[in-house]
Amino acid sequence: MLLGPPNAGKGTQAVAVAGRLQVPRISTGDMLREEVASKSKLGLRVDGIMARGELVDDETMAAVVRSRLGQPDARVGFLLDGYPRTVPQAETLEAILSDMGESLDAVVLLEVPDDELVRRALLRGRADDREDVLRERLRVYHDKTKPLEGYFSKRGLLQAIDGNREIGQVTEQVLKALGLAA
Repeated sequence: MLLGPPNAGKGTQAVAVAGRLQVPRISTGDMLREEVASKSKLGLRVDGIMARGELVDDETMAAVVRSRLGQPDARVGFLLDGYPRTVPQAETLEAILSDMGESLDAVVLLEVPDDELVRRALLRGRADDREDVLRERLRVYHDKTKPLEGYFSKRGLLQAIDGNREIGQVTEQVLKALGLAA
């Protein structure tokens, strides 16, 4: 699993690392954006939540994740990108995995300073990447998601790396944290 604040590079690293491991990259952010694009009832609800920089509720996220982890390609392993985002979600994930006879092998934390995260997002130029929304996302991350660092550290799963480096260097460090040669 990759953990870190918004715009730390989790998606970029997940693509590279999942390719190296030959497992699916499971991005709840991508799944939610696809739902929004479909304009479904759930998508419209999610769109409003995301536009305010808030987190999607745990029950919705658990349903999305349980469904995705149950797909055949995830049986050989997977790389989670963007879930869990809260301690209750982590507990739910552990229950989902336990029901499947699985568990997490590692959690890699990408550490990047807040000002750099805002700079990266503004350069990306998505419609919902306004500085006020970005700062709210970071506030929510620090309040709700940062406690996962302690949660996974207590389980001996957390590996923190410097995500404020060149993309290839970060990839090398993620692979090293997973015990793989870069």
